[in-house]
Amino acid sequence: MPKRGIIHIFASRNNTIILLTDVTGAETIAKCSGGEVVKAQHKEGSPYAAMKIAETVAEKAKDRDIREVTVKVRAPGGNKSNSPGSGSEAAIRSLTRAGLLIKSIENVTPIPHNGCRKKKKYRGKKK
Repeated sequence: MPKRGIIHIFASRNNTIILLTDVTGAETIAKCSGGEVVKAQHKEGSPYAAMKIAETVAEKAKDRDIREVTVKVRAPGGNKSNSPGSGSEAAIRSLTRAGLLIKSIENVTPIPHNGCRKKKKYRGKKK
């Protein structure tokens, strides 16, 4: 039976971070971010950077004999954007190309139930 792992993808507009953990989520096996694979800071959140990050993490997963993964995608959430950046889709595609079997993809973006106050420019005008 192949070993399993969880891949956490944090995709904002400016960066993409991928973390590989064991099934419990307690032990970190590998992690990589946009700053490690591209030189220009404005390209950290690009699909190309996400693809390279995913290839790096998939390689480390194969070294540890992990073949099946559950993917958890997260956007900044809270009072920021609730939709993941452009890197998340490219990262998932790259993981399958690298030979990992994806069991499920889950969105774990934290959504507030009217918690924090938004920035001044995003607060609506009262009439």
